[in-house]
This record gives sequence, structure tokens and C-alpha cells, in this order.
Amino acid sequence: MRSCVHNKMWGSRAFLAGWLLLLLVQLLCLEAVPISIDKTKVKEPEKKPEEPPASVDTGLHYDRYLREVIDFLEKDQHFREKLHNTDMEDIKQGKLAKELDFVSHHVRTKLDELKRQEVNRLRTLIKAKQDLEGGNDIAVDHQALLKQFEYLNHMNPHTFEVEDLDRLIRSATKDLENYDKERHEEFKRYEMMKEHDRREHLKTLDDEERKKEEEHYEEMKKKHADHPKVNHPGSQNQLKEVWEEADGLDPEDFDPKTFFNLHDTNGDGFFDEQELEALFTKELEKIYDPTNEEDDMVEMEEERLRMREHVMNEVDSNKDRLVSLDEFLVATKKKEFLEPDSWETLEQNQAYTDDEMREFEEHLAQQEQDLNQKASDLQKQRDELERQQEQLNAQKMELQQAVEHMERLKSQKVDPPPEVLGNAVPEIPAVDSQLHEAQQQGHDPAPQGHHPAPEGHDPAPERHDPAPQGHDFAPQAPQDIPQEHHGQENQDQAQQGRPQTHDNIPPGHQEVVQSQNQLP
Repeated sequence: MRSCVHNKMWGSRAFLAGWLLLLLVQLLCLEAVPISIDKTKVKEPEKKPEEPPASVDTGLHYDRYLREVIDFLEKDQHFREKLHNTDMEDIKQGKLAKELDFVSHHVRTKLDELKRQEVNRLRTLIKAKQDLEGGNDIAVDHQALLKQFEYLNHMNPHTFEVEDLDRLIRSATKDLENYDKERHEEFKRYEMMKEHDRREHLKTLDDEERKKEEEHYEEMKKKHADHPKVNHPGSQNQLKEVWEEADGLDPEDFDPKTFFNLHDTNGDGFFDEQELEALFTKELEKIYDPTNEEDDMVEMEEERLRMREHVMNEVDSNKDRLVSLDEFLVATKKKEFLEPDSWETLEQNQAYTDDEMREFEEHLAQQEQDLNQKASDLQKQRDELERQQEQLNAQKMELQQAVEHMERLKSQKVDPPPEVLGNAVPEIPAVDSQLHEAQQQGHDPAPQGHHPAPEGHDPAPERHDPAPQGHDFAPQAPQDIPQEHHGQENQDQAQQGRPQTHDNIPPGHQEVVQSQNQLP
């Protein structure tokens, strides 16, 4: 399954790389020159219904934009004709891109629309990255940031011009040519991580279990290395084996032209990278079996890449990432094709050195330390947020209690006291009742403790003692003394700092007055 996916993915990359160097030679599906075949010796291959090519991602971040531009340029007849008459050097110098001025208005309009969509997509990506980095409040200079995308002219975001096609050709060609190198680096990291995980697992075992695990590991390595001899990729022996086992033909009748025609599956007159890699399937099956524990299918795809690169380096003389019929026929006459050296597989060539492994593990340790520090910081932030949440909850509770208390006070202020609700009349003391009766009878007694002076005499000084016997004025009866006057006098005395007295109150009533004064 994984092998199939990788084959399609790499075939698509090769497909686009070939177009970018020969600009649509692959996609135009030109008819190959007929080759005379001895039909008495060659079996007619079974015809299979043609399926539309799958749209597979090239791995470039602008893959969709690239493929859509290719599709619309392919629809213009003028551009297709110019392509046939343009050589490799003219393409590299950008001469073919100038033919964009002569394509139909419909195609140009669609290309303009595609470019505007791509610019908007890039702006969205820039904004999203800015948000992730915490720069929401920082103004984004899209024009400056678009400079990093070399495959389009950012100064003109509205129309697709000759410069845009030229930039797209150069950038995609460069990126695809570097993709193999990046894939090797990715495989190296994969292998080092696998070894790192194995070592870490051993640390968790005791001595006896560790010894068993090491023995099992060595046993698997020996089992994987025990496979049939692998032919040199692209050699006569390797191609004859495909001719016999895959094509069902007699190896004695091997013919390079016939072989090329049979395996040029799209009939364009070239072997692209996908078609080359398909030739190595029989050799890879000698080494790798997906049902075996010791065989790693990721390593199988790396082996396939190594074989394809080796053949390209030996056969692709003009370095356009395609093998033409002429290049193939020339290669079949070389000594390397007839008498090749033995092929060293991956188990004979470790993907990394000891120094690279040590640096890789140090890098992992540093990454782990950084992650632990970030985790610790996040935990502290979480604890602080929880503490603040508790404080907010406490404040919320206090506020709620204060509101409830205010509501209680408000209800107590509005409702009248219970005795008022019962229409009860407060009890009047005996002395207050007598004073009230005296007022109703029309008496206006003098203030308590004062006596009127005789005519022609000055008023006697204010006294508080009882009048002496024989005095002209006898004290008034208790019922003739207004209670409010008595209270007023005591109040005046209190304000003047003199003690309040009850000397003028008849005996038997002083205790009642005292008890009233003691009431709150």
C-alpha cells in the first residue's frame, strides 16, 4: 500500500519536473515514433482500459497553483505548437515564457484569476502564522512578506504576466531538483530516530531482557541481509530479468528498442522517473517483503530512490530528469550496462555516521529539555489562573452575600413594626395621665420649681428646695404641674450642667418619675 502511494507521488513529481524542463512534453502526451517489432517473438500485451491520471501532490507548497496553470496553458493551441519548436536552452532562458503574450484571451483571464486566488491564499497563510506567533496587534506588511515566494511576481498581484510564468518555471524546477536531497535527509532522520527509540527501549529493560532484545535485533539484521543477489540497476542483467519475468518474453530475444517501447507507458518517447522506478520493482521484491518483521517498507522506498538516481546519473546525459530513446540506446552500448559492478544495498551502507547520531541525540535531549521547561511554565500559569479563579469566586460569594443582606435590610425598613400592625395604644404612666387632665381643665401651672413674686418685689431667686413653712405661696398640687414643664426644666438644668432634681414632686411620685427617666 505504502509502496503504491510512494510510486504515484514520485511519479507525479517526475511528471511535473519533466514538464518544467521541457514544458509540458509529458502532459501533452505526444505519440511516440512507431518502432518495428517482430510480432512473432513479442507477445501483444493485453489492452487495459485507460484511466485518467491521478492528481497527486508534488510536495511543493504551491502544488495546486502549479498544476492549475499547467492545465490551462495546455488548452491553448498556439502555446502547444511553440513548445514543439523550443529547445532546452531556450526554455531555461525564458524564451518560451514570452509566448504567453499570444495565448487566447480566455486562457489569460483564467490565469489572472488563478494568480489572484494564490496571492489571497498566501496572505491568509501569512496572517494565520502571525496570529499563531501572538502578533495579533501588529500590522502585517503583506507586500514585504510576499517577497519570500519567488514563484510569482508579488508587485503585481492582479494579472498573470510573462514574468510570472518564468518565475514559476525556474522556482518549480529548482525546488523539484532539490527534493531528492531533502528526501534523503528525511530518511536519515527516520533511521536515526528508529535507532534512538531502540536504545531508549533497551534502557528500560533489565540485563536479561536487554540481552534477549539485542540477540533478536542481530537475528533480524542477518535475516534481512539473506536475500538473492540484486542486479545493478539499469544493467543488461536487470533489464533482461524484467523482460522475462514482467513481460513474459524470452531473454535471448531482448531488444533495447522494444523494451523501451513496452515500458514507456504514456507513449511520450521518454522514461520519466515513475517509469524508471517501476523497472526496479522486481529487484526490490528480492530484498523487502511487507509481511516480514525484519523488512522496513520505508527503507524499500529509499532503496528505490537510490536506484533511480543512479540510473539517471548514468543515462540522462542532458540532465533534464528524463531519459529519451536515444539516451537509452547509447547507455545500452556502454561497459557499465554490459559488465556492471555489484550493487550495494542499504544494509551495506548505513544512512548516518556515528557523529551524526550523537548530534541527533543531543538535539533531541535539548528539545526534550525545552519541552519540559515549557510544560513547567504552562503548569505555573495554570496554577496562577486557578488561584485567580478562586479569588474571583470568593469575591463573587462576598458580593452575593452583601446583596442578600441589603435585601433583608430593605425589607425590614419597608414593613411596619408588629405593634403598629396590631393597633395597640402605648400605656401612659399615672403621672403623665394626671398632667394631661390638668391641661384639659384649663390650668396653666407655672414651671416646676418657680413661684410668682409679690407685686413690687423682685422675683425670688430660683429655688429647688421645698418652700419653708409659713411662706405666702403654697406648692401646687401635683396634678397642677404640667409634665412637659417639669421635663423642660430638667432639660435646661442638664444643659446648664446642674443636676436634675425632683424636689417639687410630691412624696410618693418621685419613684415613678425616676423610673420614667431611666427608660431608654
